[in-house]
Amino acid sequence: MKQPVTHAVLSASLLALSLLTLSAHPSTAFAAVANSATATADDPAGFGPLDPTPPTGLTPQEIIQKFAARESVFNLARQNYIFRQAVKVQTISDDTNRPDGEYQQVTDITFNREGKREEHVVFAPQNTLERVMMSPADMQDIEHRLPFVLTTEDLPQYDITYLGRQKVDELDTYVFSAGPKVIEKNKRYFQGKVWVDQQDFQIVLVNGKNVPDDKRKGHEDLSPPFTTYYEQVDGKYWFPTYTKAEGNLHFAGGEGYLAQDVHLRTVVKYTDYKQFRATSRIIYNGEDITNKGEKQTTPPPPK
Repeated sequence: MKQPVTHAVLSASLLALSLLTLSAHPSTAFAAVANSATATADDPAGFGPLDPTPPTGLTPQEIIQKFAARESVFNLARQNYIFRQAVKVQTISDDTNRPDGEYQQVTDITFNREGKREEHVVFAPQNTLERVMMSPADMQDIEHRLPFVLTTEDLPQYDITYLGRQKVDELDTYVFSAGPKVIEKNKRYFQGKVWVDQQDFQIVLVNGKNVPDDKRKGHEDLSPPFTTYYEQVDGKYWFPTYTKAEGNLHFAGGEGYLAQDVHLRTVVKYTDYKQFRATSRIIYNGEDITNKGEKQTTPPPPK
C-alpha cells in the first residue's frame, strides 16, 4: 500500500518472525490452525516442540521435490474452482487501538459461459483509509502471494532449508525455511517458514513476508508480516482459506510525505470453494486421486 501525499505508503503483507504476533482466527475449521489467543511465548497453543532431527525414510531434498510436485498439481486444481474472496484492510489508532480507517472488498471468483475466469465485486463500501492507500502491489499480493504456493516451477528461485518436524494441532508436519536466492528487479518473493503435511505433502501453513519492500523516499511501498492457513477441500486439496497480517510500518517520509509509523491489520478470507470443471487427472504414487474424497451420488432416474 502507498500513502497519499503528506501521508505514508504501505503494502499489505507482514514479516512474521513468529506466530505469536497473531490474534485468534475466527473458526476452528482450519485443520492447521492453533488457537493462538491462548498462546504464550514459551508454549504457543497447538504447536508442539520443533524436532530438528533428520526425517526418516526420505531426505529433506526428496520431501521438497515431493511437496513441490503436489503444489504444482493443486495450484492448477485451484484454478478450476470458484470461490469468494473477502478482504479487509484497517489502519489502527495508537491512541485507542481501534480502526481509524478501513478498506473492504468482497469478490466472487467465477467463470463465464466460455469458461473464462472472471471476478465480480459483490460488496465494496466506501474506502475510509486516510493514512495509507492501496497500491497495485497490494492487490497482487492479495491475489497471488498471500495464498502462497511453492511449486516445482518455483523451486529454482528459492533457497529452502529443512528445519525439523513439528505437530500443529492434529497434523504432523515438516517445517522448512524459504527465501529468494536472488531478488530480480520488479519481482516479489516469499521469505519465511513453510509447514508441510507429512501425509499429503502439501503446504498447510505459511508464516513470513513478501519481499522486497520499496524504501525509496517518496515511493515507499512497505509490507507487513502475514500468516496464511490452509484447509482441506473435497478431501484432497489443501487450499488457502484465511490470512492474517498485522504490524507497524515505518515510513521515513520526504518529498511531500510525512515520517510516521502506521499500524496495519489485514484479513483475507477465501470461502465457498466449489469445483467448476476438471481439466486433468491427478496421479500420485500410482493412484488416481482426481475424485478421491468426493461424495459418490447416484443420479435420479429419468422421468
